[in-house]
Amino acid sequence: MSGIDADFVFFDLDDTLLDHRGAERAALTRLHAELPGAERHALDHFLETYRVVNADVWMAYGAGRITKRTARALRFERLFERLGIEGTDPVRLGETYLERYGGHWAWIDGAEEAYRATARRVPVGIITNGFAEVQRAKLARFPDLAERARVILISEEAGLMKPDPRLFDHAARLAGHPAHRLLYVGDSLHSDVEGALGAGWQAAWFGGDRSVAPSGALVIDDWRRFRDLLGS
Repeated sequence: MSGIDADFVFFDLDDTLLDHRGAERAALTRLHAELPGAERHALDHFLETYRVVNADVWMAYGAGRITKRTARALRFERLFERLGIEGTDPVRLGETYLERYGGHWAWIDGAEEAYRATARRVPVGIITNGFAEVQRAKLARFPDLAERARVILISEEAGLMKPDPRLFDHAARLAGHPAHRLLYVGDSLHSDVEGALGAGWQAAWFGGDRSVAPSGALVIDDWRRFRDLLGS
């Protein structure tokens, strides 16, 4: 693919435009330092265990097997079980984590400029999985995101989660363009790239691995490269 040729560009939010992983790490690092019993485990082990547990819980939530309230507490309940940490309320810690997490939100390097440059050329939108109130808080923290977006779809509000093709089909209807003229930019191979391609869209894998990228997917190393391909 020599350049970007699309009539509408949708972006993922977490770890594409905003640094979710950095905010997550900062919040969990502080919890690790404060949580009785956590000091028995190296920080990297604590972080990796949380991510494994959280991925399983998120899949259960996405499949509708558990509620949002349960998911928020269950990820810490299972983390404590795996690490042998006792005497800590997972519900309270889940709330504390979200507070700390929100204090570390930031743009990924170059993303703000790339998002603005794209919006000057073509209409843009956002499709994001996540708890609705958390994602809405991010949009409020960085108002440029919503002000420039023609379409914003949050999975919880839409009742569908990426990579469900019905979510992409719904976004296409809202954008008013055929699927093949839409580009989705995201960091997840499964949710973003495979989801978009499966719905007949173009896809750009931000930070992806070229060796395993699906045929037809554009791999973007950084936002400067994206802007070069966009011609901005």
